[in-house]
Amino acid sequence: QVRLVESGGGLVQPGDSLRLSCEVSIMEYIYEYGWYRQAPGNQREVVATISNTGAINSADSVKGRFTISRDNAKNTVFLQMNSLKPEDTAVYYCNARTFAHTCWGQGTQVTVSS
Repeated sequence: QVRLVESGGGLVQPGDSLRLSCEVSIMEYIYEYGWYRQAPGNQREVVATISNTGAINSADSVKGRFTISRDNAKNTVFLQMNSLKPEDTAVYYCNARTFAHTCWGQGTQVTVSS
C-alpha cells in the first residue's frame, strides 16, 4: 500500500514563509523525492527534487527561496519556502519515485495573497 500525506499549506502574505511536509508510506526503495505544483489553468511543474544520493534540482523560479530536504529515517520530505510570491500560489504535490512506481500525494493548497 502506498500513501503520501502532505501538510503545511495555507494562506500567507507575500514575503512570508511556509514549510511543507510529506510523509511517505511505501514498501519499496525510494530513489527520488520531489515537490511539484499546479496553478489553475497551468500544467503541473516540478519545483524541486532530491535523489537518494542527496543531489538536488530546483526550478529557476524558486532557486534561492525554496529548499527541499528529506529525513530518510522517517521517510519524510520537506519543502521550506521563503520569500513567497503571489505567483507561487498553487496546489503543491509530493512525489516519490521507486524503480517500479511514481507515486503522488493528494496535494496541499498554498495561497500567497495580500
